[in-house]
Order: sequence, then C-alpha cells, then structure tokens
Amino acid sequence: MIRAIMHGCGGHMGRVVSELCKNDPEIEIVAGMDIHADDSLGYPVFSRCSDCNVDADVVIDFSVAAAADELLDWCEAHHMPVVFCTTGLSEEQLQKTKKVSESAAVLRSANMSLGINLLLKLVKDAARTLAPNGFDIEILEKHHNRKLDAPSGTALAIADSINDEMNGKYHYKYDRHSFKEKRDPMEIGLQAIRGGTIVGEHDVLFCGEDEVITLQHTAYSRAIFGKGAIAAAKFLAGRKPGMYSMEDVIG
Repeated sequence: MIRAIMHGCGGHMGRVVSELCKNDPEIEIVAGMDIHADDSLGYPVFSRCSDCNVDADVVIDFSVAAAADELLDWCEAHHMPVVFCTTGLSEEQLQKTKKVSESAAVLRSANMSLGINLLLKLVKDAARTLAPNGFDIEILEKHHNRKLDAPSGTALAIADSINDEMNGKYHYKYDRHSFKEKRDPMEIGLQAIRGGTIVGEHDVLFCGEDEVITLQHTAYSRAIFGKGAIAAAKFLAGRKPGMYSMEDVIG
C-alpha cells in the first residue's frame, strides 16, 4: 500500500483524488496539506507543510502557484517524491522544481490525462509534416470560469511540444487586438476562453492553403486528471531523485 499526502486537499481536485484513492487497494491518502483545515476528509490535514509529521511515500499536488514554494522546500528537505500538478508557475518556480529534483523525485506535468499526453505526441508528428509546408499553428483552449491562469499549462505544453520538434523556431502570440499587422508565419497563437463549468478543451489547428487540420481533446470530467495523478504517484514512489514526466509513466 502506497502512502500519499494530498497537497491542496481542500480544493476540487484534491477531493477528487481523495475519493478515487478510497476505492484503490494500492494507494491511500494518509494526510493532507491545505491552508483550510478540513476534518471531513478522513485523514489529518495540516495548514502548513512544516507541521506535517505523517510518514508517507509520495506527495500528490493539486494546488495553486502561491503554495508551490513552501511545498517544494518541504519535499527537498524530506527527500519526498512529489507529483506536481499545479499550473501557472513562474520561471523561478520552474527552475526550483529542477533544483529539488536533485534530492527528490519530481514528476511535473501540465496535464495528467493519458489522452492529452498522446496529443502531445500527435502534434509533434503533425508539425513535422505540416509546418515546413506553410501551415499556420493556432491553439484554442477553454476552461471553467474559476481557472486562474491563462493560457492553460496544457496549452503551453502543446506549444512547447511543437516548438521543440521544430528546433525552437517559433515564438508565442497571446494577444492580437493591439496589433495591426499580418500574422507572422513563425508564431504559434494561443487563445483562452473562460466560462461556465467547462472542464477542459484544447484544439490545435494547423491552417494551410484551402485546408485546416484540427486535433482536439475534450475532458468531460476531472476524474481523468485524478486517475492520471494516482498512476503517476504509484510510479514515482520509491524512485531515485530526478525529473520525471507522464511519458515515463505511460512508457
């Protein structure tokens, strides 16, 4: 039985993961970390990471960027593996995850979904064929009205996958209303929509002369992200220090 600590246990995804673990014989949540203590989750909850004294094998994180530094410091000090799912991190925080990975196993992913991770592979294949033939690349993402960061971490991961495949030739364009100019062929456009209860939609458009190819992923429930995070936690527990990704989990 893998013992996990749920960081951000009071949030929606923290509760989703907690419920999924109740029905999983291979993993259990033994403690939670959240600024808002909650006695209804069935395990002790600590408002500060430094107060947590419960033995565990791995941390699953679904929180906010403002809480990332304290968790990273704690994982580094305790050599604790962490599945880091929070998005909207600053460049300094991203560098900090790399530093922490020198003393603890860190798995960071903008999206824990198996389907999204397959999409990251498919967009590379598409870009390799279509980009040299003049296709423009646009990414449209849609999320619920409570999401704090834009564009989504997943949209940025898609753009990065394409750009990595194309040797970093592209730059990103997040806004067009203040520009009166033709579209630069070496840009990837990223647009965000926020509204209602949309769980998550990502469209990747390759727009060519007289044809458009669209790769789309739609999430109908946040449970897909929780299931992916649990699979990642099972994979990461007991691993040596280093940076890992969902590619390692799914092989």
